Amino acid sequence: MKLPALSAVTELFKPITWFPPMWAFACGVVASGVSMDGRWLVAIVGIALAGPLVCATSQAVNDWFDRHVDAINEPQRPIPSGRMPGAWGLYLAITWTLVSLVVATVLGPWGFGAAALGLLLAWAYSAPPVRLKENGWWGNAACGLSYEGIAWITGAAVMAGGAMPGGESLVLAALYSAATHGIMTLNDFKAVTGDRQMGVRSLPVQLGVDRAARVACWFMAVPQMVVIVLLVAWNQERHAAALVVLLMLQFFMMRRFMAAPVERALWYSGFGVPLFVAGMMVSAFALRGLAGGAP
Repeated sequence: MKLPALSAVTELFKPITWFPPMWAFACGVVASGVSMDGRWLVAIVGIALAGPLVCATSQAVNDWFDRHVDAINEPQRPIPSGRMPGAWGLYLAITWTLVSLVVATVLGPWGFGAAALGLLLAWAYSAPPVRLKENGWWGNAACGLSYEGIAWITGAAVMAGGAMPGGESLVLAALYSAATHGIMTLNDFKAVTGDRQMGVRSLPVQLGVDRAARVACWFMAVPQMVVIVLLVAWNQERHAAALVVLLMLQFFMMRRFMAAPVERALWYSGFGVPLFVAGMMVSAFALRGLAGGAP
């Protein structure tokens, strides 16, 4: 049996997509307010689990079950191009699922449970008969929960020795999960043609390109506005002011994006989303201040 090249395996796992869950886990670590003394291994294993393991698995699963759609939208991908021969895409998805679960045992019950839930969502997102991605409302919600909410909460919980994070941390994790729904919609604009042909009901397919762009921006903006209000209520005015600046810059970019969504979705992902994730870390440090940690 012909083996896939290492370059094809790396491309299948899409390292560029690992950043959001790794960052969210790091935000949870910061928000916990727990000192890093004696906890570095937990943090490093957790970040690796969130990105190169669980997220990479989700990418392999998605590429395997999307290989027919990718043949239209992205024929250069490893599977439709033939650089990932036979069923190797599926074999790697299964293998990396098992490896992720084994590594997750290092983080105790919280880490293992979160990894298992994240992997379950990854398979449910792409694989039939569930295939949540067939509907953009459900699929994007699953990604937002997995990439941001689960990762944030897990980071905070494992740092606290398995204790449930405080209410403030849970609320912010939920808000940033909701906002990520909009970020996930950005990825759908490049695939409208193939999605229509293959019956994938992404938001740009369901709502039309222009309306989907507006919905995505509202999803990204409203939760951040709620976070700002909450930080002011929690007497974290400096952090709230920083979020206001970051959100205003996003508003400027959103206007440009909405003028040409298909052409500028990738541009907004490259320049607007980093402002969003920077705000996540600002919020995490605000919670660290509440918890009595270093500001």
